[in-house]
Amino acid sequence: MKNIRNFCIIAHIDHGKSTLADRLLEFTNTIQVTAGQMLDDMDLEKERGITIKSHAIQMEYTYKSEKYILNLIDTPGHVDFSYEVSRSIAACEGALLIVDASQGVQAQTISNLYMAIEHDLEIIPVINKCDMASAMPEEVEDEIVELLGCKRDEIIRASGKTGMGVEEILAAVIERIPHPQGDDEAPLQALIFDSVFNSFRGIIAYFKIVNGVIRSGDKVKFFNTGKEYAADEIGVLKMDMVPRKELRTGDVGYIISGIKTSKEVKVGDTITHIARPCDRAIDGFEEVKPMVFAGVYPIEAEEFEDLRASLEKLQLNDASLTFQPESSLALGFGFRCGFLGLLHMEIVQERLDREFDMNVITTVPNVSYNIYDKQGNMTEVHNPGGMPDPTMIDRIEEPYIKSSIITTTDYIGPIMTLCLGKRGELIKQEYISGNRVEIYYNMPLGEIVIDFYDRLKSISKGYASFDYHPDGFRPSKLVKLDILLNGESVDALSTLTHFDNAYDMGRRMCEKLKELIPRQQFEIAIQAAIGAKIIARETIRAVRKDVTAKCYGGDISRKRKLLEKQKKGKKRMKQIGNVEVPQKAFLAVLKLD
Repeated sequence: MKNIRNFCIIAHIDHGKSTLADRLLEFTNTIQVTAGQMLDDMDLEKERGITIKSHAIQMEYTYKSEKYILNLIDTPGHVDFSYEVSRSIAACEGALLIVDASQGVQAQTISNLYMAIEHDLEIIPVINKCDMASAMPEEVEDEIVELLGCKRDEIIRASGKTGMGVEEILAAVIERIPHPQGDDEAPLQALIFDSVFNSFRGIIAYFKIVNGVIRSGDKVKFFNTGKEYAADEIGVLKMDMVPRKELRTGDVGYIISGIKTSKEVKVGDTITHIARPCDRAIDGFEEVKPMVFAGVYPIEAEEFEDLRASLEKLQLNDASLTFQPESSLALGFGFRCGFLGLLHMEIVQERLDREFDMNVITTVPNVSYNIYDKQGNMTEVHNPGGMPDPTMIDRIEEPYIKSSIITTTDYIGPIMTLCLGKRGELIKQEYISGNRVEIYYNMPLGEIVIDFYDRLKSISKGYASFDYHPDGFRPSKLVKLDILLNGESVDALSTLTHFDNAYDMGRRMCEKLKELIPRQQFEIAIQAAIGAKIIARETIRAVRKDVTAKCYGGDISRKRKLLEKQKKGKKRMKQIGNVEVPQKAFLAVLKLD
C-alpha cells in the first residue's frame, strides 16, 4: 500500500489536462506513442476537444529503484461537468492543479481547487504550455502563489506538447501525495465512483478500496441498495481492463457481477462482503442537483419505451442526469430531464442520437420554481404546463445563484451591462493580479439558462470565465407566457418569464415562428398571451390559388362570387386544419438572440 498513489488532474476547460495525461502515460510506458488524446475515447470528446467523462487508468513507474503504482483520473474542466470532478476527487488523495501559462488562473480552476481542498487533497500546482510564445510563467506563478499560499519552488513548469516537466511531475506525485490510508484486515469497504454499461457483460462498476481485500468470486453486497452479487471478475484499469485475482486496500479497479438493471448501481454506494459487512457506508458524496430542466420526447410515439431504456443506460455512465415521465398535448409521452447546464443538455441529446440511435425533440429549457398558494402550501414546478391557475397563486419563488466571473479589465463594462440585463445584482469586485478582476454577482438561474454563457464568451472575446453556485430561492414577479396557434396553446413552447421581459420575448417568439412555420392552405394566427391577454400577434398568410384567372372581362360580381366561395372554403379548412410545428421551431426559440 505504501507504493500506491491515487491522484486526479483538475483544471479549467482547455488548459491541457488530457494532453498532459497522455505524456504521463507515455513516459511510464503504459501506452505507445500515438496521435490524439488517448483517454478521450468518445467521438464527441474528440470532435469538440473537451473531456466529458472522467477516465481512470493505472500506471507503473520505477522511482529510485522502487516500483510504484499510480492511479490517475483525468477529469473534465467545463462547469457543466463539475459533478464528474467531485466524484473523482472523492476517490483520490492528491490532485495536479494545472494552469495554462498563457491564460492564468480562471474561474473553474478556483472552483475545482476549493472542491479538492474540502476533501483534504494534497495539491501539486503545474503550469502547462510553457513552450508557447504567449506564455507568461512569472505572472501565472504570482497568481498561483497568491491563490494557494505555496512556495515558488513547489510550482512545476511543464508542457503537454513537448513533454517537458513530466519527470518532475511524477517525482512530485510520489514524494508529496500521501499513500492511501486503510486497513487490510478490516471488513471490505469500497467506494463506487463510476459505472459503465456493456451490452455483453452487464454493468461494470469502478471502485476504490478504502478498507479490506476483495478476491475474485467473493460474495459482495451494495450497501445502500442492499442487493447481493458474486464478484465474477475483478481487475485494474489500464487502457483496457486487466483481470486480477485480488485487490487490496488503496487499489482502484472494476467489478463485473452480471448486474442487468441500472437502478441497482448507484454512484457513491459502498461495496462490502456479505459474510463480514462493514458497519457504515463511506460518506463524502453529495446528491447531484440538476440546474436546468427540459422535456425530451421521442419523434415517433411508439419509441417511448426505447427512449426510457436509452436514458437508463446513459444515466449509468452519467450519474448527473435525472429524468421522470411526463406527457404533453403537443408532443405526447416523454420525459422531464434534469441537466447540470446547457452544454450538458446538448451532449446528452447528441449521445442519445449517436450511441442509442434515438431521435428526440427537446423543449425549451427552464429551471424549477417554488409556487405558494393562498393557503401557504408549496409546490415545486419544473414545467410551465404544471402551473396552477394564476388566481390561486400567492407568490412564485425562483432559484438564485452566486456567480463569479474572472476577466481582464478591458471587458468590465460590457460584462456588467450583460449581467444587469439579466437582472443581476453586483456583490463585489476584486483585483486578482495585474489587470485581472473577479466580479461577483447574484443572478436568477432562469436568466442564465439559455444564452448567458455564449454571450459572455463573445463580448469578452473568450477571455472571461464563469462559475456559479446555487444560492437559495427568492420571490419574483414571474408570468407564464403562452404561444397560441389559431387559438390553440402549444404547451411545448410556453415558458415562465419575468414580467418585464414578457412583452419583448413574446414579440420575438412570434416573429421567429412566422419565419419557421411553413405556409398552409389557410391563414395561421400566431399569438403570445399572458393568461387571457394577448400581447403580440403575427399572421402567416394562406397559400391560395388564383381563382379569378379564368374571368376575362365581364362583370365584377362574377369575380366577387368566386372569391366569396374561396373564402368560405378557407374558413372551413381553418376549423379542421391543424398546424405542424417543425423541430427547428423548438430549437430556434432557444437561440432567440
